[in-house]
Amino acid sequence: MSAAVILHWSVSAAQLMLVAAMGCYTYRLIRGPRAQDRVLSLDAIYVSAMLLALTAGIRTGSTFYFEAALIIAILGFVSTIALAKFLMRGEVIE
Repeated sequence: MSAAVILHWSVSAAQLMLVAAMGCYTYRLIRGPRAQDRVLSLDAIYVSAMLLALTAGIRTGSTFYFEAALIIAILGFVSTIALAKFLMRGEVIE
């Protein structure tokens, strides 16, 4: 087996596992008993989406996916902070 074949199969396996993890997080997002559980699952979903974009970038060799992963990471971090602030104080902008 060449290195390209091993890389292809390992990236494919990683993508399948990330999609399965996103399915589990989506279940927790829908069924979460508290709002904190839902925010945590949303945070995990954006991290998985970012990693899925990175693995797609590795697979295709395109830099577009890496830029998309960076944007997902920045927006996900900001949205997590906003949701946490909303849960603590009841408002985002003071």
